[in-house]
Amino acid sequence: MIEVTNLIKSYDINGQMLKAVDNVSFTVEKGGMVSIIGHSGSGKTTLLSLIGGLTRPNSGEVIIEGQNIWSMSDDNLSEFRNKKISFIYQFSSLIPTLTSVENIMLPTAFGTFTEDREGYARELLKVVGLEDKVSSYPSHLSGGQQRRVAIARAFINRPDILLADEPTGDLDEETEKEVIDLFHTMNQEKGVTIVIVTHNKDIALQAKKQFKMTNGILSVMGE
Repeated sequence: MIEVTNLIKSYDINGQMLKAVDNVSFTVEKGGMVSIIGHSGSGKTTLLSLIGGLTRPNSGEVIIEGQNIWSMSDDNLSEFRNKKISFIYQFSSLIPTLTSVENIMLPTAFGTFTEDREGYARELLKVVGLEDKVSSYPSHLSGGQQRRVAIARAFINRPDILLADEPTGDLDEETEKEVIDLFHTMNQEKGVTIVIVTHNKDIALQAKKQFKMTNGILSVMGE
């Protein structure tokens, strides 16, 4: 379970305090799938970063599986993230000198990974429809193909939690459906807890529970 309580993140912009996340509280059940919809600048990406242990809040708590992640040391938090959480960012952020399969395997270089890394990476490439791009470098892939490699990479460590920031932002309609179907499969069959940040209402409605973010304030969608 993810429990977010009274979370605040402020930035000093030319002497004025801007609350990117304004006293946000909500929970995500273990194995749940929720979406957060909002316009650009609404604070939803910052909230995802706070939940994932990448950006430290000014105040408030993020408790994952009973542990307050912001009470951990930096080393322990890094280890916790590597074991428990995967991210899909707005941009694919692939390493240009690595092939598709190598980019997917990259997270396994940190921590312990006992199974056949390359075999599972190839399996994930097949799942996202890129089994013929195993040896391709990012420069030889379209933007949508790069995004699919990044999505496959997010599952290589078999995470308990997936935090996805605009995961289908540059995909065509058919590939977008395939990605959302993959999320549902990982959620329903593997029990992965998924939080999706999006500006697309159709994508948001795919989740079991939907939230809306406006000027740093979170509310249940439709209220």
